[in-house]
Amino acid sequence: MRVLVADDEPTGTTMLARSLTRWGLEVVIAHDGEKAWRMIDKDGGIAMAILDWMMPCADGPEICRRIRQDNRHAHMHVILLTARDSRADIVAGLDAGADDYLTKPFDSEELRARVHAGIRVLTLQDRLSARVAELQEALSKVKQLSGLLPICSYCKRIRGDENYWERVESYISQHTDAKFSHGICPQCYEEVLAKFEGLS
Repeated sequence: MRVLVADDEPTGTTMLARSLTRWGLEVVIAHDGEKAWRMIDKDGGIAMAILDWMMPCADGPEICRRIRQDNRHAHMHVILLTARDSRADIVAGLDAGADDYLTKPFDSEELRARVHAGIRVLTLQDRLSARVAELQEALSKVKQLSGLLPICSYCKRIRGDENYWERVESYISQHTDAKFSHGICPQCYEEVLAKFEGLS
């Protein structure tokens, strides 16, 4: 998983990047807000961003807002990293679109826990997206039966996709999960019975 670290303080950025790399993450670095945004905008593989609040050109909350306003990146998990720790600052950061908040100087174990919590959220999002795609595909198959079916008025066979005529139950079995249990209705029973009686 690729993580963007955006901070204008080189020493802290290096320490943070080393920790993330040690935890098996691929790290890319930006030292100001505008560069961070350009990297996010061009690199669709960045799944998580750890943004310093105070940066040149554009601050962390501003980058958060840009991320949330862009549908291409709105799924990204964002952690704000800052020395601000007042209740109002925390609320402002979350309102800007951050998913989590970590105050400087950060504790390495707390950072690890928060990063892994973000990874769990992203993993669940990926699973949900895959499930939605499966359901959409299943729905598209069901919808194959929602239109008009070309059916022969004499033999009651249905024309399939390859212009092949087949029995109704065969066609429906291929295009849905419906199961057929064959029986005889009262009207047909009377007609069949009458034919057998006529033969006797």
